Amino acid sequence: MPLTNTTKFRVRYVECDAYGHVNHAHYLRYMQEAAFDASATAGYDVKRYDELGQYWLVRETEIEYFAPLRYGDEFEIKTWVVDFRRVRSRRTYEFRLAGSDELIARGLTDWVYIDQATQRPVNVPPEMIRAFAPDGEEVVTQARGSFPKPPPPPPEVFTMRRRVMWQDIDQAQHVNNAVYLSYVEDCGFQLVKHFKWPVQRMRDEGFAILIRKNQIQYLQPALFDDEIEVSSYVYDAKRASAMRYYALTRVSDGALLAQVNSLSVWVDLKTGQPARFPGQFLADFAPNVVA
Repeated sequence: MPLTNTTKFRVRYVECDAYGHVNHAHYLRYMQEAAFDASATAGYDVKRYDELGQYWLVRETEIEYFAPLRYGDEFEIKTWVVDFRRVRSRRTYEFRLAGSDELIARGLTDWVYIDQATQRPVNVPPEMIRAFAPDGEEVVTQARGSFPKPPPPPPEVFTMRRRVMWQDIDQAQHVNNAVYLSYVEDCGFQLVKHFKWPVQRMRDEGFAILIRKNQIQYLQPALFDDEIEVSSYVYDAKRASAMRYYALTRVSDGALLAQVNSLSVWVDLKTGQPARFPGQFLADFAPNVVA
């Protein structure tokens, strides 16, 4: 049985957005803290990784949101390692309010084991695998699917640029994995404004676009002062939901740094339930939607 660890949190006011919900990027920060806590419980805290000259780097992550967290909520994340491969490991996470069995969110992260000196993947030591499976049972290797490839873009792809700020950088000296969702969120707010549906218009009409699932693949690190271009378009549009694709590239060399598939839902703010996209909304966004 893999080592299972539970970390408790309390939502802070600064972690909530204008809707009173925890901003979706913070869920990744919670997951990261829960993973660090679980690793320390297994005997591998940050100090030990520094002594080994090795560390884990996020390659892909996925988070699905079932119910919002709000200011003051006390919740816990249960996490465990699902598998190990030669240089990779997958960890899963379950969010629940304290004292409740109801899932608030569910996530998984694929980590790659990296040598600090070479910045290249290295084999996961057998003793580390045993530490995360203390009963001596093998951690089952799961099949990995390819990151979902979006269809070719529509006539109008929305783009925006931003520069990496100092506060975006973590101790690994590159943009923290959760920050990419903040970049994507900024792009989302700019593009709805561009297509004549700013947030205030949606709120005035009693609706909002809420995120139900994010899938992120990290390909190259973004560094301090890099200029990044975020491009986006919609595909798989349905009556009340749509998939939005984001590509984040470095302007100086055109390198693809990360890509995101984000499932969004049109929600009635009074009922909290999905509603059909208005006809005018679909018409205004048509150039940005794959037919």
